[in-house]
Amino acid sequence: MSLQREIERRRTFAVISHPDAGKTTLTEKLLLYGGGIHTAGAVKSNKITKTTTSDFMEIEKQRGISVATAVMSFEYAGLLISILDTPGHKDFAEDTYRTLSAVDSVVLVIDSVKGVEEQTERLMQVCRMRNTPVIVFVNKLDREGRPPVELLDELEDKLSITVRPMTWPIASGRRFKGVYNLYDHNLYLFRPGAGRVEQQRSPVQGFNDSRLDTELGSDAERLREDVKLIEGVYQPFDLEAYTAGKLAPVFFGSALNNFGVRELLDSFVRIAPAPGPRATNMREVRPEEDRFSGFVFKIHANLDPRHRDRIAFLRVCSGRFDRFKQIYHVRHDRKLRFTTPYSFMAEKKRMIDSAYPGDVVGLYDRGDLSIGDTLTESEAFTYRGVPRFSPTIFREVVNAAPMRSKQFHKGVTQLTEEGLLQLFSLNRSNRLILGTVGELQFEVIQYRLREEYGVECRFQLLPYEKGCWLQSSDRDALERFIRLRPQQIVYDREEQPVYLARSDWLLQATISDNPEISFEFSSDVTGSL
Repeated sequence: MSLQREIERRRTFAVISHPDAGKTTLTEKLLLYGGGIHTAGAVKSNKITKTTTSDFMEIEKQRGISVATAVMSFEYAGLLISILDTPGHKDFAEDTYRTLSAVDSVVLVIDSVKGVEEQTERLMQVCRMRNTPVIVFVNKLDREGRPPVELLDELEDKLSITVRPMTWPIASGRRFKGVYNLYDHNLYLFRPGAGRVEQQRSPVQGFNDSRLDTELGSDAERLREDVKLIEGVYQPFDLEAYTAGKLAPVFFGSALNNFGVRELLDSFVRIAPAPGPRATNMREVRPEEDRFSGFVFKIHANLDPRHRDRIAFLRVCSGRFDRFKQIYHVRHDRKLRFTTPYSFMAEKKRMIDSAYPGDVVGLYDRGDLSIGDTLTESEAFTYRGVPRFSPTIFREVVNAAPMRSKQFHKGVTQLTEEGLLQLFSLNRSNRLILGTVGELQFEVIQYRLREEYGVECRFQLLPYEKGCWLQSSDRDALERFIRLRPQQIVYDREEQPVYLARSDWLLQATISDNPEISFEFSSDVTGSL
């Protein structure tokens, strides 16, 4: 099969949402319809013993939340689809933001009861920065939620994007009967079925078909009125506007009970974009170019705890990646060879011989790779758009078992290389400072140090509220600034100085008093995380 054909059959997307909107449950049902799994699991419940495929880490099973992005691939309708299920909790937003740099489109899950929530708005802002195509799935229609028209208005108002409903719910809550496909004019009637695919399709010739009355009874006339209103208010679906990130098609359903999920998947494979060109620091790289290139957007240590492995997740951007072939590591300026590349179904992996643009490849890493690294066949360009953000919470991590110092340092180093937290040293000493954007990340690293490395640790809270990287063309001014603030300067992995501020007011005053120094709050990661 030609390179162009392989590119055209790839679809790589992320599922994103505010916590508890049903993101991971939707992912599970997409895998079920796609044949990736045979029985759907569920998030944490006292009555359910099978957990979801994407939440495979023990702490995820216990807490019922996603704490790391899971990568899953399957074939459906002649396409190779890769789903990246992202953490919804705001404390793990940085992992989600980096994942969004590696996909070609997004499915945004909205809770029909709660509507657009805070984290939803933040995630959408990231999507709009890159003009990422977005499909909206309004979930939990089996509950008594808000009117669909009200939800559509809120989507446009809070997310600053035009929407176009593609399906329409028939009643809601206990009276929910299914969805009507506005695009294909099909009626879909559903029965609850959390573990199996259960659905009944009823072909109709438009919403004036008398079979609607037979199937829906008194709800048929209400559906006709709703459809007339929708067709009068919303413009027809525009594929070009969607792929440009200006129009979001909206689907309604219930992921838990399999309502509307297949409609979403069938429409996704028809409209979602294949891999496209990507920007580098030198030029735009097109996927159909002969020479391979890609970038690392995620690292996961101990994916298989029995083997203490370390996997770097690579997004292929151009050409063909081949097993055993020598690859150029741009940051290290040297060649590497990867003999065991993998594709993934969460923690389960399968060795592959080649990969194409759009594919996410797991590379066994001995410490050579970092988040943001670019790998090419020969050129020395660097992919842009993998973000790093300044932390807002800082704690010193202390080894509670000095006799296990080696395991402690190994664990802290490997886990922070995943991007879960950022690691700093105080005055280039042995004191290790962890910086993050959320409290929950400290719980996760403490848990994983204990379970994966056999090390107990404790944290000491530091009195800082913001960290920012320091840059200046005036070396003397920068060195003087650092020398006068020894307790507020830490160094990151690349020995870059970072200023820690006790308050936003003090930070702004410091910035004002030092115009010759640049205080950076975020940046692209180029292999320096």
